[in-house]
Amino acid sequence: MIGTWRGTGTSAAPPGAKGDFWTETISWEWQFKGKDAWLKVAIEKSKNFISGELRYLPDKGEYTLTLLTPAKDKLAFTGTLKERVLTFQREQDGEQQRLVITLLHEGERFLYRYDVKPPGKALFAQRYKVGATKEGIAFAAGDGKPECVVSGGLGTMPVTYMGKTYYVCCSGCRTEFNENPAKYVAEFEARKAKKAK
Repeated sequence: MIGTWRGTGTSAAPPGAKGDFWTETISWEWQFKGKDAWLKVAIEKSKNFISGELRYLPDKGEYTLTLLTPAKDKLAFTGTLKERVLTFQREQDGEQQRLVITLLHEGERFLYRYDVKPPGKALFAQRYKVGATKEGIAFAAGDGKPECVVSGGLGTMPVTYMGKTYYVCCSGCRTEFNENPAKYVAEFEARKAKKAK
């Protein structure tokens, strides 16, 4: 996870309603003090968090994740790593909150989602999710698969603009593309030109 990542986020919305869409930059780096080591994260343009720390507690066999919200609230989670999935949980006022980070594609992509389970409810409901691709890596490059014109991730859905077909990775990116296609096509073409150099 060390390095800078381009993130594309979408919030959950009731059927028929439009969810929020945003992009964010996530930067992870090591921190060292004596024999202690942990990861520090800074998140720019996120609707949910601005910074945090990830630590491993070897005596407990678990991780702690502390995140700071834009309102300066500090949220502390504990969790475990199993098969490249970090699952963190916390409780506040009877509400169960879960943050799940899934590591994908040999360190080139990760996803995180935030779920909540209000008091008295049996199941978690997703509040939002973010897909992140490592800065400088074209997620689909070299594998013959299309690149998302918005996020740079794996394009799975076709969209068209000025008679030309492009691809997006999710419905959030499709909505964002349809609202401002000229902007995203220009950015996409600039990325392609830079990679060709």
